[in-house]
Amino acid sequence: MIGRLNHVAIAVPDLAKATERYRDMLGATVTQPEDLPEHGVTVVFIRLPNTNVELLHPLGDKSPIAPFLAKNPSGGLHHVCYEVEDINTAVEFLLATDTMRVLNPKPKIGAHGKPVVFLHPKDNDGVLTELEQA
Repeated sequence: MIGRLNHVAIAVPDLAKATERYRDMLGATVTQPEDLPEHGVTVVFIRLPNTNVELLHPLGDKSPIAPFLAKNPSGGLHHVCYEVEDINTAVEFLLATDTMRVLNPKPKIGAHGKPVVFLHPKDNDGVLTELEQA
């Protein structure tokens, strides 16, 4: 079902500092910050030859990243994202087999403008997993 690794997401307490570190110290290509109000985050993508790293920072008081950073003030790995050929087929399969809880069975549009769903970390070895339409 899953395809290539699309990105690894890291929650960061200081988006500007993290972006600067990747760009200026590690020489990476980085995108401009993008606010995603429907997800409660601001994102910056670090472009790598084989995948991306997504830096996540809270946007607003109701951001799902805020509680994560409260527990992990230095930041840390938030989720991994895999591509799937058909997001609706993937959701139907997961719901039918009851193997992993789909946190948002109705896909939302993600940072790349494609439908995404999230899978409960307790069903995947403690890792929050995002599936994104390829």
